[in-house]
Amino acid sequence: MSATLAPPSISFGPVLEQKLGKRVTVEQRPGADIPTLVTDAVTLKEAALFLRDDPATAYDLFLDLASVDNSKLPGNLAPKDGSRFQANYILYSTRRNEHLRLRVNLPAKDPAVPTLTGVWPAANWFEREAWDLMGIRFEGHPNLQRLLTHNGFVGHALRKDYDKSQRWLCTEEDLLQTELAARTDDPEDMFETMTLNFGPSHPTTHGTLRVVMRVDGEKIVAAESECGYLHRCFEKMSETHTWVQVVPYTDRLNYCSPMINGNGYVRGVEQMLGIEVPPRAKAARTVLNEFSRIMDHLVCIGANLVDLGALTNFWYAFQPREEIYGLLEACCGARLTSSYARIGGLAKDVPDNFVEWSRALLPGIREKIADIDGLITKNKIAWNRMRGTGYVSKENAIAWGFTGPCLRASGVAYDVRKDKPYEMYGDVDFDVPISTDGDNFARYLVRMEEMRQSMRIIEQLLARFPKGPINSDDYRVILPPKEMVYNEMEGLIYHFKLVFEGVKVPAGEIYSFTEGANGELGYSLVSDGSGFPYRVKVRPPCFPLFASFEHIIKGSMVSDAVATLGALNIIAGELDR
Repeated sequence: MSATLAPPSISFGPVLEQKLGKRVTVEQRPGADIPTLVTDAVTLKEAALFLRDDPATAYDLFLDLASVDNSKLPGNLAPKDGSRFQANYILYSTRRNEHLRLRVNLPAKDPAVPTLTGVWPAANWFEREAWDLMGIRFEGHPNLQRLLTHNGFVGHALRKDYDKSQRWLCTEEDLLQTELAARTDDPEDMFETMTLNFGPSHPTTHGTLRVVMRVDGEKIVAAESECGYLHRCFEKMSETHTWVQVVPYTDRLNYCSPMINGNGYVRGVEQMLGIEVPPRAKAARTVLNEFSRIMDHLVCIGANLVDLGALTNFWYAFQPREEIYGLLEACCGARLTSSYARIGGLAKDVPDNFVEWSRALLPGIREKIADIDGLITKNKIAWNRMRGTGYVSKENAIAWGFTGPCLRASGVAYDVRKDKPYEMYGDVDFDVPISTDGDNFARYLVRMEEMRQSMRIIEQLLARFPKGPINSDDYRVILPPKEMVYNEMEGLIYHFKLVFEGVKVPAGEIYSFTEGANGELGYSLVSDGSGFPYRVKVRPPCFPLFASFEHIIKGSMVSDAVATLGALNIIAGELDR
């Protein structure tokens, strides 16, 4: 159970050597991981421009920035150059269907790199997050201030020497103030514009989001978004629990489709371990992923239409969601937070009537989708509220880091299930719906068709649902059967070590990614060889979506901003984790 190094799978090696010479090196990686380039802070921006602009590379989509504090790694794993921090930029080429990690190693004292917001605008909030939680400074950043913690917070919470028991009081003076909120009106324009707080208590922000708007009548002339009202520091908690104990925390990310979160996380750990999951577990995960995707889209569409005044659709959307919950509860005993995934398989087998039950759900889902379709798709009022509003061009969708339905609604057909198949997605036939309109109505239509395609995937898997075990037989990662524990010394030892020490994941790292309901759900995992994760960094799909919201709504009406926020489908749990 070890990760073997593979030759670097970088097709543009000769071009890289020609353009940047030895200032950028290629790291050997385990076969399951994405390729990695290593450079320094001085060369970073030049390397980023090369990776974005050269036809041989074309890494146009900025996905994530995963920072790591290496100060607590064992001596044999610590960086040879004595650096303490890493800034890992996760990139994707929409033209070449390839991921890449661009790494910069940084010293303990004043870790700093130039900002890449001028190369990839999506880097803006990711850099603010890395500054806030890890203390890496991004020189030239247009607004480098805290994002997930308040101004009274001292230190950087994800550093390894940060005292986890420390608490910082947030007074009124410490509340994050956006530039718009702090602005003192000019007497000359006080009758022309005014500042509004759109959230966190506004009904259409659904509880935790805040947007400060500068409006001229009903027209938004400037806006600034803010998150951080729900922050639980999922990533910090993961460092103090075993690899398996992290699974319940993943449910609280996107709680509208929790099984996708858990299945994506354990898949990354399984890749690091190099273990194979039985076909029955893969099929069950895939079916439940697609039911979860349907639930997520139903919540998005139903809630968005309520915000627009079309209440009836909410009941049509939530009825099949409630029925799907019955199936999920039969599988794992829970409704909202399932904790069903396990490294090597699932917590337990699906019910005996899983295939029949799953198949019986599909006609009702189709009926309710058809009801929504009949009420909305050719409805003049819905057209006026959604068509042409919240427009995002293909170029801006890529620049702002969009993935999932929002990216596909702007004309980019990237879907991890199709472009990088995993679980059973490579064994089924389905289409990836796209639109070139890029507006709120396009996002509605894409999600409607994605639900139909999800049912198509489910039907194919149910027709040939595998028999056999639900879990791997590698008892170094999965608890052995009770009979073996009670009657065999080896079983007792395996059980004891797993319970007390956790799964021992080989030292190393990986960026593992799946298709969440909102887009690419990525996990950057780092192991020091112990039973506890050294670092877990989540790439939440809606983080860049909400970061772009203030740009999308500029120049639009306040009522259009309501439609746009719902169509982007911002889930607070994964937004700030």
